[in-house]
Amino acid sequence: MSIRKRTWTTGKGEEKTAWVVDYVDTKSKRRLKTFAKKKDADQFAATAKVEVRDGVHVADSDSATVKQAGNFWIASAEAARLERTTVDSYRSHLHLHIIPFIGDLKLSALNVPTVRSFEDDLRAADRSPAMIRKVMVSLGSLLADAQERGLTVRNVVRDIRGRRKGGERRQERRHKGRLKVGEDIPTRDEIKAIVGASEGRWRPLLLTAIFTGLRASELRGLRWKDVDLDKREIHVRQRADRFNTIGKPKSYSGERVVPAPPLVINALREWKLICPKKKTGKVDADEHDIMVLDLVFPNGLGHVEQLNNIVRRGLQPTQVRAGVAVEAEEVDNEGKSVIEPKYKGMHALRHFYASWCINRQQDGGLGLPPKVVQERLGHSSITMTMDVYGHLFPRGDDADELAAAEAALLS
Repeated sequence: MSIRKRTWTTGKGEEKTAWVVDYVDTKSKRRLKTFAKKKDADQFAATAKVEVRDGVHVADSDSATVKQAGNFWIASAEAARLERTTVDSYRSHLHLHIIPFIGDLKLSALNVPTVRSFEDDLRAADRSPAMIRKVMVSLGSLLADAQERGLTVRNVVRDIRGRRKGGERRQERRHKGRLKVGEDIPTRDEIKAIVGASEGRWRPLLLTAIFTGLRASELRGLRWKDVDLDKREIHVRQRADRFNTIGKPKSYSGERVVPAPPLVINALREWKLICPKKKTGKVDADEHDIMVLDLVFPNGLGHVEQLNNIVRRGLQPTQVRAGVAVEAEEVDNEGKSVIEPKYKGMHALRHFYASWCINRQQDGGLGLPPKVVQERLGHSSITMTMDVYGHLFPRGDDADELAAAEAALLS
């Protein structure tokens, strides 16, 4: 490997100078790479020498563009049979956020300054902080796939994230703030009102969500064979994604058994008698009968219920009837204030269930330890549970307990 200075004269008579790195790559092919400055040539030569020695060097001419590598990445995700929602998110990140900014760049040209500039471009294009984080994760996954294909040596994104992961997590928590009862988590009185106002086909679903903490996707994919009415248990074994495709739970920990209180079990017993059933059209060889898809909370035709239907027709109207509502900023055609539900999505009920599990029994809760709460919620780690709900756990140093400890010490 050598570095030499090259000087030439242009057609206009101007003298130009460049520095050329002359080396042999891992395929025993001679390569020439030109730099305007000697320090850049020296830096490349030092890096290339190590990469060639280790057999991982990829020449610029052999490197794909980010767009080409992205197409390979999507093909890999589809071949691995990832969930449709996951592949769809990958494709959206690639075509809407990655390709428009860096799609034509060679993978070999990606370095820390380039990636940081890409993040700045996303911010300038009014991408939200949450979206930028997701896009960067996808870019890191894209580069990991390209590494396995021998298209690039480094995964710059993961190098960056490895250095600042802890700081990003702390900053994200500061930005989001803690979940607050009455803002993110319904209060006990609000839940009582919602339970009292629940009616019709939405009552058993809302009760199950409130008192078992199942995710909306798990409720939509729940089957009657997974509900043990005698033991008062619900087995979470599958979920329905936003495309209504049935699949495994979000993680290994998502497959779990959740106890259900009598109020939920009684509502489910009544609902089972009138629950719609969908015939699949498949004939059983032994029974010569039509097999039935036994979803617990299907739509009127027995198919998987749409999440927006549950929210718009079930959760939100129930809140308005219960008085768990606020005045919207806009007004109607007559100039009157518009009343809208206080909590916009089903996850608020899951937040309540978590707080109910955590709160002390004397405060109307279950008083469960953190590990049990993690298992009930189906979190993949106790860290996730504590990051989201840790501030809700009793600290054991409230005023009454401190007073008792003081009296014991000084008596």
